[in-house]
Amino acid sequence: MKVHIPSTPDALDVLQAQLDPAIELTIGPEIPQPAEYEILVSGRPSREELSASPHLRALVIPWAGLTTEARDLGAEFPQVAVHNLHHNASMTAEMALTLLLSAARFLLPYDRSLRANDWSIRYKPNPSMSLAGKTALILGYGRIGRRVARVLQALDMNVLATRRHPVEAYEDGVEIHGPGELHDLLPQADVLIIILPATAETEGLIGPAEIAAMPVGSILINVGRGPIVDQYALYDALKSGHLRAAGSDVWYHYPPSAEESKDIPPADVPFNELDNFIMSPHRGGLTTDTEPMRMTHLARLLNAAARGEEMPNQIDLELGY
Repeated sequence: MKVHIPSTPDALDVLQAQLDPAIELTIGPEIPQPAEYEILVSGRPSREELSASPHLRALVIPWAGLTTEARDLGAEFPQVAVHNLHHNASMTAEMALTLLLSAARFLLPYDRSLRANDWSIRYKPNPSMSLAGKTALILGYGRIGRRVARVLQALDMNVLATRRHPVEAYEDGVEIHGPGELHDLLPQADVLIIILPATAETEGLIGPAEIAAMPVGSILINVGRGPIVDQYALYDALKSGHLRAAGSDVWYHYPPSAEESKDIPPADVPFNELDNFIMSPHRGGLTTDTEPMRMTHLARLLNAAARGEEMPNQIDLELGY
């Protein structure tokens, strides 16, 4: 089985060490001649790469989700199945929990104060919230959501969750609901954790009405995609105190490149001025373990294909995930 990867991946040695001997791998920006690859591994494939090989049957996007460009281009090649990798589920779950705990305990202003050798904040009214006994609502109960739920339960939280097609009302003690029940669930959510993909259905899902429906003093965490939450409504709710705190690893504006990464506000509102908002530059799935783990998951997927088994993590292009 022939596989082409247009750019040299980090931790390539990890991939090569685990690949089935039956897999012939080509790497580089130039399309192999003759182009006979059956699987293309690329997060941002070109039309030329998708059309060059008459044998192409699968595109692997080496992360979770896909760009709008990849989704639109993939629709032009209905014979090519599109698959994701979910190698960083544990890391993204850890980021969601990091943001939650930091926001709930107001770690950012405490840290900044003590770095200035100023202890006065210790003697002021404490806005922190204990999570024990509170209710968390997870939007998106997949691989990441399940990991988050287990930790929240260990913190003695009651956990509710939504998923697109719930099969059972309860799963491992988590109460599962369909997305149509969102407005009934929000008034119960002391903590709202968003782990949804960016789709036409999820953009703007959490707007002014949804935030207003949450309890006063609740917390919002977003590790899905920025535009799922209305940035103006979020800012106003944090500034007014309706939301106690929030944290986000995902944004509304991104720099065009690493070389042009300064002086790029992540939103149209000044979240940076708020002490009750924890900001992370979309690093939730990135650790020193990420690239080796990515290559391990890629090897498993390619090995399954080489053995004639069903390849996991196929994307529905219409749904966007």
